Amino acid sequence: MDHFFAFAQRRTTLRTELTAGVTTFMTMAYIVFVNPSILKNIPGLQDQSAALAAATCLAAAVPCLLMGLWTNTPYALAPGMGLNAVLTYSVCLGHGIPWRTAMGVVVIEGAVIALLVLTRTREAIMHAIPLSLKRAISVGIGLFITLLGMANAGLIKAGAGALLAPGSFHDRGVLVATAGLALTLALFVLRWRSALLLGIIGTTLIALAVGLTRAPAQYIQWPRFMTFGQADVLAALKPGLWATILAFVMSDFFDAMGTIIGVGQQAGLLDKEGRLPRLRDILFVDGLAALWGGVCGASSATTYVESASGVGEGGRTGLVSVVVGLLFLVSLFFAPLVGVVPPQATAPALIVVGFLMLSVVRDIPFDKIEEGLPAFLTLITIPLTYSIARGIGFGFLTYLLLLIVQRRWRALNPLLVIVSLLFALSFWLE
Repeated sequence: MDHFFAFAQRRTTLRTELTAGVTTFMTMAYIVFVNPSILKNIPGLQDQSAALAAATCLAAAVPCLLMGLWTNTPYALAPGMGLNAVLTYSVCLGHGIPWRTAMGVVVIEGAVIALLVLTRTREAIMHAIPLSLKRAISVGIGLFITLLGMANAGLIKAGAGALLAPGSFHDRGVLVATAGLALTLALFVLRWRSALLLGIIGTTLIALAVGLTRAPAQYIQWPRFMTFGQADVLAALKPGLWATILAFVMSDFFDAMGTIIGVGQQAGLLDKEGRLPRLRDILFVDGLAALWGGVCGASSATTYVESASGVGEGGRTGLVSVVVGLLFLVSLFFAPLVGVVPPQATAPALIVVGFLMLSVVRDIPFDKIEEGLPAFLTLITIPLTYSIARGIGFGFLTYLLLLIVQRRWRALNPLLVIVSLLFALSFWLE
Protein backbone atom coordinates (compact mmCIF):
# COMPACT_ATOMS: atom_id res chain seq x y z
CA MET A 1 0.00 0.00 0.00
CA ASP A 2 2.89 2.32 0.77
CA HIS A 3 4.25 1.78 -2.74
CA PHE A 4 0.87 1.99 -4.50
CA PHE A 5 -0.35 5.16 -2.75
CA ALA A 6 3.13 6.73 -2.31
CA PHE A 7 2.76 7.46 1.41
CA ALA A 8 6.42 8.37 1.88
CA GLN A 9 6.51 10.66 -1.16
CA ARG A 10 3.48 12.60 0.09
CA ARG A 11 4.64 12.59 3.71
CA THR A 12 1.71 10.69 5.14
CA THR A 13 0.96 7.38 6.83
CA LEU A 14 -1.58 4.59 6.61
CA ARG A 15 -3.20 5.68 9.87
CA THR A 16 -3.50 9.29 8.72
CA GLU A 17 -5.07 8.28 5.40
CA LEU A 18 -7.58 5.95 7.05
CA THR A 19 -8.57 8.63 9.57
CA ALA A 20 -8.86 11.23 6.80
CA GLY A 21 -11.11 8.92 4.80
CA VAL A 22 -13.47 8.35 7.72
CA THR A 23 -13.52 12.10 8.42
CA THR A 24 -14.39 12.96 4.82
CA PHE A 25 -17.15 10.35 4.80
CA MET A 26 -18.69 11.59 8.03
CA THR A 27 -18.80 15.20 6.80
CA MET A 28 -20.58 14.21 3.57
CA ALA A 29 -22.66 11.22 4.75
CA TYR A 30 -25.68 13.52 5.11
CA ILE A 31 -26.20 13.13 1.35
CA VAL A 32 -27.46 9.56 1.94
CA PHE A 33 -30.58 11.09 3.50
CA VAL A 34 -30.78 14.59 2.07
CA ASN A 35 -30.63 13.51 -1.58
CA PRO A 36 -33.62 11.13 -1.29
CA SER A 37 -35.57 13.74 0.68
CA ILE A 38 -35.25 16.10 -2.30
CA LEU A 39 -35.70 13.62 -5.16
CA LYS A 40 -38.75 11.95 -3.61
CA ASN A 41 -40.75 15.10 -4.43
CA ILE A 42 -40.59 14.13 -8.13
CA PRO A 43 -43.76 12.42 -9.42
CA GLY A 44 -43.11 8.68 -9.60
CA LEU A 45 -40.50 8.72 -6.84
CA GLN A 46 -42.65 9.73 -3.85
CA ASP A 47 -42.57 6.28 -2.24
CA GLN A 48 -39.04 5.35 -3.24
CA SER A 49 -36.94 6.75 -0.39
CA ALA A 50 -35.17 3.42 0.23
CA ALA A 51 -34.36 2.98 -3.46
CA LEU A 52 -33.13 6.59 -3.71
CA ALA A 53 -30.90 6.09 -0.66
CA ALA A 54 -29.39 2.99 -2.27
CA ALA A 55 -28.93 4.85 -5.55
CA THR A 56 -27.19 7.69 -3.69
CA CYS A 57 -24.76 5.30 -1.97
CA LEU A 58 -23.98 3.49 -5.21
CA ALA A 59 -23.59 6.76 -7.16
CA ALA A 60 -21.01 7.88 -4.59
CA ALA A 61 -19.15 4.62 -3.94
CA VAL A 62 -18.03 3.73 -7.48
CA PRO A 63 -16.58 7.16 -8.43
CA CYS A 64 -14.79 7.42 -5.07
CA LEU A 65 -13.13 4.04 -5.58
CA LEU A 66 -12.23 4.95 -9.16
CA MET A 67 -10.81 8.33 -8.12
CA GLY A 68 -8.67 6.80 -5.39
CA LEU A 69 -7.34 3.81 -7.31
CA TRP A 70 -6.83 5.54 -10.67
CA THR A 71 -5.67 9.05 -9.78
CA ASN A 72 -4.33 8.56 -6.23
CA THR A 73 -5.88 11.82 -5.03
CA PRO A 74 -8.08 12.46 -1.95
CA TYR A 75 -11.16 13.71 -3.81
CA ALA A 76 -14.51 12.21 -2.75
CA LEU A 77 -17.60 12.29 -4.96
CA ALA A 78 -21.35 11.96 -4.45
CA PRO A 79 -24.61 13.31 -5.91
CA GLY A 80 -24.29 17.09 -5.78
CA MET A 81 -26.39 19.37 -3.63
CA GLY A 82 -27.89 22.16 -5.72
CA LEU A 83 -27.94 20.08 -8.88
CA ASN A 84 -30.43 17.67 -7.27
CA ALA A 85 -32.65 20.59 -6.27
CA VAL A 86 -32.58 22.06 -9.79
CA LEU A 87 -33.40 18.64 -11.22
CA THR A 88 -36.34 18.23 -8.85
CA TYR A 89 -37.95 21.65 -8.61
CA SER A 90 -37.01 23.25 -11.93
CA VAL A 91 -36.73 20.43 -14.44
CA CYS A 92 -39.27 17.89 -13.15
CA LEU A 93 -41.80 19.93 -11.16
CA GLY A 94 -41.31 23.25 -12.97
CA HIS A 95 -41.39 21.94 -16.54
CA GLY A 96 -43.18 18.64 -16.03
CA ILE A 97 -40.28 16.51 -17.28
CA PRO A 98 -40.59 12.81 -16.28
CA TRP A 99 -37.92 11.64 -13.86
CA ARG A 100 -36.49 9.10 -16.29
CA THR A 101 -36.00 11.83 -18.89
CA ALA A 102 -34.44 14.09 -16.25
CA MET A 103 -31.94 11.36 -15.37
CA GLY A 104 -31.25 11.08 -19.11
CA VAL A 105 -30.32 14.77 -19.05
CA VAL A 106 -27.83 14.01 -16.29
CA VAL A 107 -26.32 11.12 -18.28
CA ILE A 108 -25.86 13.36 -21.34
CA GLU A 109 -24.38 16.14 -19.19
CA GLY A 110 -21.80 13.73 -17.78
CA ALA A 111 -20.99 12.41 -21.25
CA VAL A 112 -20.44 15.96 -22.53
CA ILE A 113 -18.09 16.76 -19.64
CA ALA A 114 -16.16 13.51 -20.19
CA LEU A 115 -15.89 14.36 -23.90
CA LEU A 116 -14.53 17.82 -23.06
CA VAL A 117 -11.86 16.08 -20.98
CA LEU A 118 -10.92 13.64 -23.75
CA THR A 119 -10.50 16.56 -26.16
CA ARG A 120 -8.36 18.30 -23.49
CA THR A 121 -10.74 21.28 -23.52
CA ARG A 122 -11.52 21.13 -19.81
CA GLU A 123 -7.84 20.72 -18.95
CA ALA A 124 -6.92 23.66 -21.17
CA ILE A 125 -9.53 25.86 -19.46
CA MET A 126 -8.11 25.01 -16.04
CA HIS A 127 -4.60 25.85 -17.20
CA ALA A 128 -5.89 29.15 -18.63
CA ILE A 129 -7.14 30.33 -15.22
CA PRO A 130 -4.71 32.93 -13.78
CA LEU A 131 -2.89 31.79 -10.63
CA SER A 132 -4.41 34.63 -8.60
CA LEU A 133 -7.92 33.39 -9.47
CA LYS A 134 -6.97 29.81 -8.57
CA ARG A 135 -5.90 31.02 -5.14
CA ALA A 136 -9.06 33.08 -4.81
CA ILE A 137 -11.15 30.01 -5.63
CA SER A 138 -9.43 28.13 -2.79
CA VAL A 139 -10.10 30.99 -0.36
CA GLY A 140 -13.70 31.31 -1.56
CA ILE A 141 -14.28 27.61 -0.99
CA GLY A 142 -12.80 28.00 2.50
CA LEU A 143 -15.31 30.75 3.25
CA PHE A 144 -18.05 28.63 1.68
CA ILE A 145 -17.20 25.65 3.89
CA THR A 146 -17.14 27.90 6.95
CA LEU A 147 -20.56 29.28 6.05
CA LEU A 148 -21.91 25.73 5.62
CA GLY A 149 -20.50 24.79 9.02
CA MET A 150 -21.94 27.86 10.72
CA ALA A 151 -25.35 27.21 9.13
CA ASN A 152 -25.33 23.51 10.07
CA ALA A 153 -24.43 24.49 13.62
CA GLY A 154 -27.32 26.95 13.75
CA LEU A 155 -24.91 29.76 14.61
CA ILE A 156 -26.23 31.73 11.64
CA LYS A 157 -29.55 31.62 9.82
CA ALA A 158 -31.52 33.54 7.23
CA GLY A 159 -32.47 36.90 8.69
CA ALA A 160 -35.68 38.91 8.50
CA GLY A 161 -34.67 42.19 6.89
CA ALA A 162 -31.01 41.11 6.93
CA LEU A 163 -28.92 38.78 4.84
CA LEU A 164 -27.95 36.66 7.84
CA ALA A 165 -28.91 36.62 11.52
CA PRO A 166 -27.29 34.97 14.54
CA GLY A 167 -28.73 31.75 15.89
CA SER A 168 -30.18 31.51 19.37
CA PHE A 169 -28.24 29.93 22.23
CA HIS A 170 -31.58 28.87 23.66
CA ASP A 171 -31.64 26.30 20.85
CA ARG A 172 -30.40 22.86 21.90
CA GLY A 173 -28.77 22.23 18.51
CA VAL A 174 -26.77 25.45 18.73
CA LEU A 175 -25.54 24.54 22.21
CA VAL A 176 -24.48 21.05 21.07
CA ALA A 177 -22.65 22.45 18.04
CA THR A 178 -20.94 25.10 20.20
CA ALA A 179 -19.77 22.46 22.66
CA GLY A 180 -18.53 20.39 19.74
CA LEU A 181 -16.70 23.37 18.27
CA ALA A 182 -15.00 24.05 21.61
CA LEU A 183 -13.94 20.39 21.81
CA THR A 184 -12.67 20.33 18.22
CA LEU A 185 -10.73 23.59 18.59
CA ALA A 186 -9.12 22.34 21.81
CA LEU A 187 -8.04 19.07 20.18
CA PHE A 188 -6.82 20.94 17.09
CA VAL A 189 -4.77 23.48 19.04
CA LEU A 190 -3.27 20.71 21.19
CA ARG A 191 -2.32 19.00 17.87
CA TRP A 192 -4.09 15.76 18.71
CA ARG A 193 -4.03 13.23 15.91
CA SER A 194 -7.44 12.80 14.29
CA ALA A 195 -8.67 16.02 15.96
CA LEU A 196 -11.45 16.57 13.40
CA LEU A 197 -12.68 12.97 13.53
CA LEU A 198 -12.59 12.88 17.33
CA GLY A 199 -14.50 16.16 17.35
CA ILE A 200 -17.24 14.65 15.15
CA ILE A 201 -17.48 11.55 17.34
CA GLY A 202 -17.46 13.58 20.56
CA THR A 203 -20.16 15.96 19.33
CA THR A 204 -22.31 13.02 18.20
CA LEU A 205 -22.05 11.51 21.69
CA ILE A 206 -23.12 14.86 23.19
CA ALA A 207 -26.06 14.98 20.77
CA LEU A 208 -27.09 11.47 21.79
CA ALA A 209 -26.83 12.37 25.48
CA VAL A 210 -29.14 15.38 25.20
CA GLY A 211 -31.60 13.72 22.81
CA LEU A 212 -30.73 15.81 19.74
CA THR A 213 -30.28 12.56 17.81
CA ARG A 214 -31.29 9.00 18.59
CA ALA A 215 -29.97 5.52 17.98
CA PRO A 216 -31.92 3.88 15.13
CA ALA A 217 -34.63 1.33 15.81
CA GLN A 218 -33.00 -0.94 13.22
CA TYR A 219 -29.40 -0.96 12.03
CA ILE A 220 -29.66 -2.95 8.81
CA GLN A 221 -31.61 -1.81 5.75
CA TRP A 222 -31.58 -4.00 2.65
CA PRO A 223 -30.95 -1.91 -0.48
CA ARG A 224 -33.40 -1.56 -3.36
CA PHE A 225 -32.31 -0.58 -6.85
CA MET A 226 -35.58 0.42 -8.53
CA THR A 227 -34.10 3.59 -10.07
CA PHE A 228 -30.94 1.98 -11.47
CA GLY A 229 -30.64 1.95 -15.27
CA GLN A 230 -33.91 3.80 -15.83
CA ALA A 231 -32.49 6.98 -17.44
CA ASP A 232 -34.20 7.79 -20.76
CA VAL A 233 -31.35 9.27 -22.81
CA LEU A 234 -33.26 9.34 -26.11
CA ALA A 235 -36.08 11.44 -24.62
CA ALA A 236 -33.50 13.80 -23.10
CA LEU A 237 -32.00 14.50 -26.54
CA LYS A 238 -35.05 16.51 -27.64
CA PRO A 239 -34.12 20.11 -28.68
CA GLY A 240 -36.36 21.54 -25.98
CA LEU A 241 -33.99 20.18 -23.32
CA TRP A 242 -30.72 21.40 -24.85
CA ALA A 243 -30.74 24.60 -22.77
CA THR A 244 -31.26 22.51 -19.62
CA ILE A 245 -28.32 20.27 -20.55
CA LEU A 246 -26.12 23.35 -21.13
CA ALA A 247 -27.09 24.76 -17.72
CA PHE A 248 -26.18 21.47 -16.01
CA VAL A 249 -22.87 21.26 -17.89
CA MET A 250 -21.87 24.83 -16.93
CA SER A 251 -22.79 24.40 -13.27
CA ASP A 252 -21.25 20.96 -12.78
CA PHE A 253 -18.20 21.79 -14.93
CA PHE A 254 -17.11 24.79 -12.90
CA ASP A 255 -18.33 23.69 -9.46
CA ALA A 256 -16.14 20.60 -9.69
CA MET A 257 -13.29 22.56 -11.24
CA GLY A 258 -13.29 25.02 -8.35
CA THR A 259 -13.41 22.22 -5.79
CA ILE A 260 -10.52 20.37 -7.44
CA ILE A 261 -8.40 23.52 -7.44
CA GLY A 262 -9.29 24.52 -3.88
CA VAL A 263 -8.81 21.12 -2.27
CA GLY A 264 -5.69 20.46 -4.35
CA GLN A 265 -4.24 23.77 -3.15
CA GLN A 266 -4.89 22.84 0.48
CA ALA A 267 -3.39 19.37 0.01
CA GLY A 268 -0.23 20.82 -1.51
CA LEU A 269 -0.76 18.92 -4.76
CA LEU A 270 -0.45 21.96 -7.05
CA ASP A 271 2.93 22.94 -8.47
CA LYS A 272 4.43 26.45 -8.49
CA GLU A 273 2.34 27.39 -11.54
CA GLY A 274 -0.84 26.20 -9.87
CA ARG A 275 -1.11 23.06 -12.00
CA LEU A 276 -2.29 19.70 -10.70
CA PRO A 277 -0.53 16.46 -11.71
CA ARG A 278 -2.79 13.87 -13.39
CA LEU A 279 -5.39 16.59 -13.86
CA ARG A 280 -6.84 14.98 -16.97
CA ASP A 281 -7.55 11.71 -15.15
CA ILE A 282 -9.14 13.55 -12.22
CA LEU A 283 -11.41 15.55 -14.52
CA PHE A 284 -12.35 12.44 -16.49
CA VAL A 285 -13.40 10.56 -13.36
CA ASP A 286 -15.46 13.59 -12.34
CA GLY A 287 -17.22 13.57 -15.73
CA LEU A 288 -17.88 9.83 -15.52
CA ALA A 289 -19.26 10.35 -12.01
CA ALA A 290 -21.91 12.74 -13.34
CA LEU A 291 -22.92 10.20 -15.98
CA TRP A 292 -22.95 7.38 -13.41
CA GLY A 293 -25.17 9.41 -11.09
CA GLY A 294 -27.78 9.59 -13.84
CA VAL A 295 -27.50 5.85 -14.53
CA CYS A 296 -28.10 5.15 -10.83
CA GLY A 297 -31.07 7.51 -10.75
CA ALA A 298 -29.48 9.65 -8.04
CA SER A 299 -28.83 12.93 -9.91
CA SER A 300 -25.41 14.15 -11.03
CA ALA A 301 -22.46 13.00 -8.90
CA THR A 302 -19.61 15.47 -8.54
CA THR A 303 -16.44 16.17 -6.58
CA TYR A 304 -17.39 17.21 -3.03
CA VAL A 305 -16.12 20.31 -1.31
CA GLU A 306 -16.20 18.28 1.93
CA SER A 307 -13.13 16.46 0.60
CA ALA A 308 -11.27 19.33 2.26
CA SER A 309 -12.14 17.90 5.68
CA GLY A 310 -10.08 14.78 5.02
CA VAL A 311 -7.25 16.88 3.65
CA GLY A 312 -7.46 19.00 6.80
CA GLU A 313 -6.99 15.77 8.78
CA GLY A 314 -3.78 15.13 6.82
CA GLY A 315 -5.06 13.00 3.94
CA ARG A 316 -2.93 13.29 0.80
CA THR A 317 -3.49 10.12 -1.27
CA GLY A 318 -6.17 8.15 -3.05
CA LEU A 319 -6.61 5.87 -0.04
CA VAL A 320 -8.82 8.62 1.41
CA SER A 321 -11.21 8.27 -1.53
CA VAL A 322 -11.08 4.47 -1.37
CA VAL A 323 -12.09 4.54 2.30
CA VAL A 324 -14.96 6.91 1.51
CA GLY A 325 -16.11 4.66 -1.33
CA LEU A 326 -16.04 1.55 0.86
CA LEU A 327 -17.99 3.31 3.60
CA PHE A 328 -20.66 4.33 1.08
CA LEU A 329 -20.91 0.67 0.04
CA VAL A 330 -21.35 -0.30 3.69
CA SER A 331 -24.01 2.41 3.96
CA LEU A 332 -26.10 0.47 1.44
CA PHE A 333 -26.89 -1.86 4.34
CA PHE A 334 -26.35 0.36 7.40
CA ALA A 335 -27.90 3.65 6.28
CA PRO A 336 -29.94 4.05 9.54
CA LEU A 337 -26.71 3.95 11.58
CA VAL A 338 -25.12 6.64 9.40
CA GLY A 339 -28.11 8.85 10.14
CA VAL A 340 -27.19 9.03 13.83
CA VAL A 341 -24.54 11.70 13.08
CA PRO A 342 -26.40 15.07 13.10
CA PRO A 343 -25.29 18.11 11.07
CA GLN A 344 -24.28 19.82 14.34
CA ALA A 345 -21.58 17.14 14.77
CA THR A 346 -19.87 17.76 11.44
CA ALA A 347 -20.22 21.55 11.59
CA PRO A 348 -17.11 22.13 13.80
CA ALA A 349 -14.91 20.17 11.38
CA LEU A 350 -16.14 22.26 8.45
CA ILE A 351 -15.42 25.50 10.33
CA VAL A 352 -11.85 24.43 11.14
CA VAL A 353 -11.25 23.30 7.55
CA GLY A 354 -12.51 26.67 6.33
CA PHE A 355 -9.88 28.32 8.50
CA LEU A 356 -7.15 26.10 7.04
CA MET A 357 -8.13 26.98 3.48
CA LEU A 358 -7.90 30.74 4.11
CA SER A 359 -4.11 30.68 4.51
CA VAL A 360 -3.50 31.01 0.76
CA VAL A 361 -5.13 34.48 0.78
CA ARG A 362 -1.75 35.98 1.67
CA ASP A 363 -0.44 34.94 -1.76
CA ILE A 364 -3.07 36.88 -3.73
CA PRO A 365 -1.54 40.13 -5.12
CA PHE A 366 -4.22 42.58 -3.98
CA ASP A 367 -1.81 45.45 -4.68
CA LYS A 368 -2.28 44.74 -8.42
CA ILE A 369 -5.85 45.78 -9.12
CA GLU A 370 -6.09 43.83 -12.39
CA GLU A 371 -5.49 40.61 -10.39
CA GLY A 372 -6.68 41.56 -6.91
CA LEU A 373 -10.14 42.83 -7.88
CA PRO A 374 -11.23 39.72 -9.86
CA ALA A 375 -9.80 37.57 -7.08
CA PHE A 376 -11.77 39.49 -4.45
CA LEU A 377 -15.04 39.18 -6.36
CA THR A 378 -14.41 35.45 -6.83
CA LEU A 379 -13.69 34.67 -3.19
CA ILE A 380 -16.59 36.76 -1.86
CA THR A 381 -19.19 35.63 -4.43
CA ILE A 382 -18.68 31.89 -3.84
CA PRO A 383 -19.92 31.86 -0.21
CA LEU A 384 -22.54 34.60 -0.60
CA THR A 385 -24.26 32.90 -3.56
CA TYR A 386 -23.67 29.31 -2.37
CA SER A 387 -22.24 28.65 -5.85
CA ILE A 388 -18.64 27.93 -6.77
CA ALA A 389 -19.48 28.21 -10.47
CA ARG A 390 -21.03 31.67 -10.07
CA GLY A 391 -17.98 32.91 -8.17
CA ILE A 392 -15.69 31.65 -10.92
CA GLY A 393 -17.91 33.31 -13.52
CA PHE A 394 -17.77 36.68 -11.75
CA GLY A 395 -13.99 36.38 -11.53
CA PHE A 396 -13.60 35.48 -15.19
CA LEU A 397 -15.82 38.32 -16.41
CA THR A 398 -14.12 40.90 -14.18
CA TYR A 399 -10.65 39.74 -15.22
CA LEU A 400 -11.63 39.93 -18.90
CA LEU A 401 -13.16 43.40 -18.49
CA LEU A 402 -10.04 44.80 -16.82
CA LEU A 403 -7.77 43.37 -19.51
CA ILE A 404 -9.91 45.04 -22.20
CA VAL A 405 -9.98 48.36 -20.35
CA GLN A 406 -6.19 48.27 -20.02
CA ARG A 407 -5.90 47.22 -23.69
CA ARG A 408 -3.74 44.24 -22.81
CA TRP A 409 -4.75 42.38 -25.95
CA ARG A 410 -1.85 39.93 -25.86
CA ALA A 411 -2.84 38.79 -22.37
CA LEU A 412 -6.29 37.74 -23.59
CA ASN A 413 -6.50 33.95 -23.63
CA PRO A 414 -9.01 32.84 -26.31
CA LEU A 415 -10.37 30.07 -24.09
CA LEU A 416 -10.83 32.52 -21.22
CA VAL A 417 -12.76 34.85 -23.53
CA ILE A 418 -15.04 32.05 -24.78
CA VAL A 419 -15.75 30.74 -21.29
CA SER A 420 -16.42 34.26 -19.99
CA LEU A 421 -18.95 34.81 -22.77
CA LEU A 422 -20.61 31.47 -21.93
CA PHE A 423 -20.87 32.58 -18.31
CA ALA A 424 -22.46 35.87 -19.40
CA LEU A 425 -24.94 33.91 -21.53
CA SER A 426 -25.78 31.49 -18.70
CA PHE A 427 -26.33 34.40 -16.27
CA TRP A 428 -28.65 36.07 -18.79
CA LEU A 429 -30.67 32.88 -19.38
CA GLU A 430 -31.26 32.23 -15.65
